[in-house]
Amino acid sequence: MFQGASQLNLDAKGRLAVPTKHREPLALPGGGRLTLTAHPHGCLLLYPAPAWEPIRQKVLAFPSTDPTASVWKRILVGFAEEFALDNAGRILVSPELRDFAHIDKQVMFVGQGTHFEIWSVESWKAQLEKLVNGGSPSLPPGMESFSL
Repeated sequence: MFQGASQLNLDAKGRLAVPTKHREPLALPGGGRLTLTAHPHGCLLLYPAPAWEPIRQKVLAFPSTDPTASVWKRILVGFAEEFALDNAGRILVSPELRDFAHIDKQVMFVGQGTHFEIWSVESWKAQLEKLVNGGSPSLPPGMESFSL
């Protein structure tokens, strides 16, 4: 289970060092294989390959004639890259994905249970600001009685 948030820096080559405590749990399930892709909200998603595969299959099953489904397919599958952590526990974030997520140097690495979101620090702060200034967001259907 991936949780917590860390502010990290990309190096000059666009590599991101995964926090040590997450390296083995992230890489172990897929024999070291990871998938990095884009999310329509403007962040990147980092999955162990086995956790990504069922999502990829569902997205590929979207009808190609549906304009909304096609956008999701283009973003999620079109940007997906598979790789392994290097010997220093880093991932290479491609220029295309850095450009998509407006990532320059600093990022937020945010656990989401089965995967991580990677946000530019500016986009992450904007998300938090929107949440705080906009009041509490409504809960998803079926969670109306949820409490913390």
